[in-house]
Amino acid sequence: MDLQQQSKNIHLLWRVGFGPAVQDIQRSAQISTRELYSTMLKAAVKSPEYIKVSTNALDGLWKGIINEGKMQELSKEQKQQLRKDSREALKNLNLRWLDEMVNSEGQLREKMSFFWHGHFANRGINIFFQQNLLDILRRNALGNFGTLLTEVSKSAAMLAFLNNQQNKKQSPNENFAREVMELFTLGRGNYTERDIKEAARAFTGWGFDLHGEFVFRKQFHDTGSKTIFGKTGNFDGDDVIAMLLENRQTAKYITTKIYTFFVNDIPDNSKVELLSKNFYESGYDIKKLMSDIFQSEWFYSKENTGVKIKSPIELLVGIRRILPIDFEQEEVQLLYQRLLGQILFYPPNVAGWPGGRNWIDSSSLMYRLRLPSLLQSNDDFTAKPKDDDDVMMGQESVGASKLKRINAKIDWASYNAAFSNVSRGELAVSIAASLLQGGTADLEMIGKYTDSKDRESYIRSTTIYLMSTPDYQLM
Repeated sequence: MDLQQQSKNIHLLWRVGFGPAVQDIQRSAQISTRELYSTMLKAAVKSPEYIKVSTNALDGLWKGIINEGKMQELSKEQKQQLRKDSREALKNLNLRWLDEMVNSEGQLREKMSFFWHGHFANRGINIFFQQNLLDILRRNALGNFGTLLTEVSKSAAMLAFLNNQQNKKQSPNENFAREVMELFTLGRGNYTERDIKEAARAFTGWGFDLHGEFVFRKQFHDTGSKTIFGKTGNFDGDDVIAMLLENRQTAKYITTKIYTFFVNDIPDNSKVELLSKNFYESGYDIKKLMSDIFQSEWFYSKENTGVKIKSPIELLVGIRRILPIDFEQEEVQLLYQRLLGQILFYPPNVAGWPGGRNWIDSSSLMYRLRLPSLLQSNDDFTAKPKDDDDVMMGQESVGASKLKRINAKIDWASYNAAFSNVSRGELAVSIAASLLQGGTADLEMIGKYTDSKDRESYIRSTTIYLMSTPDYQLM
């Protein structure tokens, strides 16, 4: 077994996707990294299926009341029921997308969609809008950034979240224009307050109809002359987006965020400069940018391996990919997202999740390290998530500690089969190579904390032990 080649491929599998699946364990030591990436890219460019969890009745209700403040016509009880139904649907959307991350062959597409999900952070309980936004992210994840930016900017989810439905010539609302520049394209400090005010005027009239479709409402649009980035004219929202894409700072900002997400929390400025130059000159071809990164030699260097802390979603999905798990109640995964600090569709604010060392505190680290053994043993555990009224997802407030049980069944037979060709003496090293990045197993500690009564017990106990170490938190 070529452990060096396997280590390189495991690194790729974690960064391109959500880690190796159980069927990748043996294959990762045999296939070339270039061939592996080519296979993953081919699977990722296939058009994804639309993920729909909301009922037609719920869709119709949202479509009928959300436009032009019709929410006020509902009774208090009707509003509460609508929010309850939407939160329930959002839970289902969360779990459906989580399953897609675990099982999809298009790992790069789902990982890129996950990145864009944080970049274009959006928080709202309208399930109809959230489904559509997720579809935009997944369809355009590896396409053209300009197309992605335009579709997201014209989505009902984003227009509602950033208040552009209320942006009218009589009373311009700057929220949308500000976030498009600060968070989606240029980054803070690369525009002026006048640019924001004038761009807000250009975006007046952008909104959505009863069906959640983009509409340009001419009667609300400011047709006066505007000066943005030193240019003067009767600009509209499309003109502003075109200006933002013309600005090379947009390519640099996006490239830097992608580099810190996929490569290293500390960007290498020389590499970012070259990548962003090529990204800009390609016309914002996302697939090419990602291939430039994943096919480079420096991506696999020691300083970029095993240095990133897995986000809660990456950790949870990664465990499920390598250990086939059947949950008696899938909803327990929502509780773990809350405990670890990252719930899909509930970013903390418009800037998304900060990532890096922010993922780890004394409480979340404890739950991270205990998760593998809890999945294996199904023991009760004490749960005390941080309360956030907007992130409760309809769950009870956990002000006091409560006992929970995961009730999960791991398919150990499939996992054990992945090591069927490995000799007993090499099992610990082989398992460690499949699970850990940039490090080797402490054989003495494994011998001290694992069950050696038979081969199957040894594989199980060694796997759970290694997954419960701080090293497994890194990728």
